[in-house]
Amino acid sequence: MKRPTFLETERLVFSTWNEEDRALASALWGDHEVSKWISSKGFLSEDEVEARLTQEIKRQEEVGVQYWPLFEKDSEVFAGCCGLRPYSPEEEIYELGFHLTRDHRGKGYAMEAARAVIHYAFGELKAKALFAGHHPDNEVSRHMLSKLGFEYVRDERYEPTGLMRPSYLLKKE
Repeated sequence: MKRPTFLETERLVFSTWNEEDRALASALWGDHEVSKWISSKGFLSEDEVEARLTQEIKRQEEVGVQYWPLFEKDSEVFAGCCGLRPYSPEEEIYELGFHLTRDHRGKGYAMEAARAVIHYAFGELKAKALFAGHHPDNEVSRHMLSKLGFEYVRDERYEPTGLMRPSYLLKKE
């Protein structure tokens, strides 16, 4: 793969977002099927997608994490993103998140990527716990977080959607 990668699974490689990734960011966060779970409007405008990309790049520069772009190892096709952002830095808790492109759902990629990121967070970053939340209507995410070992803690307001979202913690063993 031409891009630098820093993490890989059996079928996926993780890279980092850069300024040249506008088309990838637009293919992901510009898709209504993705953004309906993360925006109160149900979509993100071009400017909001651009801001999201800029935010991810800045987060990587400042704190060394982001929702890293994922690519299929064999084809190098962009599959979405999975990664971390600070949730409660003073407690060494990161938030886990993942967004897959429409074509890459239902293949187990989110689970595969999330497991790699969890391992990275607890190993490399020495996180004490991971937080995750999901849109209240997203049963697939709820089921996946449960399979990953996350435990429900409370409903918490998520500003981008304005909704109370189920929230979970995964504590380091």
